[in-house]
This record gives sequence, C-alpha cells and structure tokens, in this order.
Amino acid sequence: MGGVNHGINSSFKIEATIYNWVVISLGGSLIVPDGINTTFISEFKKVILNQVNRGRKFIIVCGGGKTARNYQGACKKLNCESSNNILDLIRIRATNLNALFMAGAFGNVADQRIIKNPDKKILTDRQVIFSGGYKIGRSTDFGAVRFALNIGARLVINLTNIDGVYDKNPNDENCKNVKLIKSILWSDYRAMIPKKWTYGLNSPFDPTASREAEKKDIDVVIINGNNLKNFEHCLNGNRFKGTTIHGFLTPNLYPFKIFKRRRLHNIKDTFIYE
Repeated sequence: MGGVNHGINSSFKIEATIYNWVVISLGGSLIVPDGINTTFISEFKKVILNQVNRGRKFIIVCGGGKTARNYQGACKKLNCESSNNILDLIRIRATNLNALFMAGAFGNVADQRIIKNPDKKILTDRQVIFSGGYKIGRSTDFGAVRFALNIGARLVINLTNIDGVYDKNPNDENCKNVKLIKSILWSDYRAMIPKKWTYGLNSPFDPTASREAEKKDIDVVIINGNNLKNFEHCLNGNRFKGTTIHGFLTPNLYPFKIFKRRRLHNIKDTFIYE
C-alpha cells in the first residue's frame, strides 16, 4: 500500500470552536471492559484535567462497552431482536449511560448535560463535554467525526483497546510478522475494513465514520487507551505509539506539533500547518 508507513470555568457560555478543543472517541471497552473500570477512569480523568489546566478543552464521545454487549446478548437469547433497531437502540442507550456516568465522575469541570446531537451549535461554560450515540446506524466514531466538523477541528483521537492499525490481523495465529502501521492513507485503510458498519462491528475505526472523515479531510489517530502515558505523549506533541489515518501524502506523526495559531485579517483564530 503506497500510503502506508510502518515506521477554569468562564462565567458565560461560549460557542465551541477549534481553539484549544480536542475531540476523542473513547472506546466503551475502556470504560466497561467487564465491570466498570474505575481505575482507568480515575487515571484518564487525571490526564484530561492536567490538559484542562493547560488551557485545553475536550469533547469525549463514549462507546457502549460490555454494558451494551450484555443487553444485546440477552436480547438474542430471548429472541427479542425483531430487527437490528432494538439492538442498535440498546447500544445508543448504553453509550449515553456511559457518557452520563463519565460526566458525573468528572464533576464540575464537565458539562452535566449529555450533548446528543453533534451537528447542533454547542454552547457551554465547561471544559469537558461528554456524548454518546445519537442515531440508529451511526457509531460513536461517526459522532466524533461530526463533532470535529461542528467545531472546525481537523483531528479525532480514537482511544481503544488496541495499539493501532496492523498490516495483518494480530489475533490470527496464522499471521506471522504482524506490523503496526504508523501512518496510512484513508483510501488504503478503507480497503482493509468492511464497507458497511453494523452493530458489533470490530474494526479500529468504523467504515461509515472513515468515509466521512476522508470526505471532510479529518485525520484520525488510533491509540491504546490502556497506555495513558502514551496518550499524554500524543497530546503533548511528542512521539507516541499508534496509527495516524490521513488524507495527505505526507502524514503528520506528531499531530499536536503541526498546528500554530495566527490572526488572519481580524477574523477568528485559525489553525494552519507550520
């Protein structure tokens, strides 16, 4: 594949824009891998609050995790899935439950409303916003991409339970010499995954969200959320282990180092490449 490289609250509400905002798609498997992972949540909160103290703000879209899978599994056993919609609705409710829980865990720094529609104008006086699923047939990855578009961001961080995208299936015992891909073009990545998203699909970043990100020129960084020090490296613009999926021939492997801020003709602050 030619495009692969192995190698403090304000007193008023403001509209969320690109300035200092980071969009994260937070895998439900990190929040609820089996039971609720309070250790991860506590450490994740520390990382985010440290960044908030440095002026950053976050939109965090939560997945459903084991909560969703438990209910979906029970539905299948009881033959109550008359259509995919009931299973997908359960997934959406689970993601919003996780988002509500996470907002509560973050306390006053987080907006206690769960912002369900990523396409509506976001007004908040808080530094952290949580969201979950919002529409049948659309994953939380897709929601994260739409949030990025809403605020004008050009990057989504996907925190999951794998290190990134591999050139072969790392879970296949027959696949030898599996390599982690550092960067890959959207076109090459999409050729590696199914063309359609279905509930329960297991891919690093889902097909529908991938098409939307490619179309709208948004990069995605996939990082293992179980290594929060590595996540910090990424946020701080340092070398990190993970995969950058992008639409440029020359990818950015240090995404938070390539942006700088300038004022153009007295219009709002805009980020450009250095």
